[in-house]
Amino acid sequence: MTDSNPVLVSFIENVKEHQAVWGLQDETGEGWVVCDSSEYEETDVMPLWSSQDLARIHCTEEWKNYQPVSISLEEFLEYWVSDLHDDGVLIGVDWVAEQECLELDPIAVAKTLVDIEKE
Repeated sequence: MTDSNPVLVSFIENVKEHQAVWGLQDETGEGWVVCDSSEYEETDVMPLWSSQDLARIHCTEEWKNYQPVSISLEEFLEYWVSDLHDDGVLIGVDWVAEQECLELDPIAVAKTLVDIEKE
C-alpha cells in the first residue's frame, strides 16, 4: 500500500517519526472537522495531517474557529481507528482543500502504520 502513493508514503513516514497525527478541533474541544467524501456518496471523511503546519493551513473560512490538535499514534491506533471504521468514516490523508485527496479506510491506514512500526 505504501509503495503506490507518494502522499501516503510521506504521511506514514512523518506520523511514524513524530508518533502523532493532526486533526482540526473546534473551540469547545468536542467537535472535529469531518467533510463529505469526494469519491463516495453518503460517506464522511476526517481530514488528518502528518504535521501541525499542514493542519494549520486549513484553519480558514468555514474552519477558522478550529485549531490543529495532535492525536498520539498510540491513541489513534487504539481508539480512533475502530471508532472511525465503525462509523464508516474514511481518513483524508494529508488532506488539501479543493483537491482530490486520498481517502482511505482507517483500518488500512492502521495496518500500514503497524507494519512499518515492526520494521
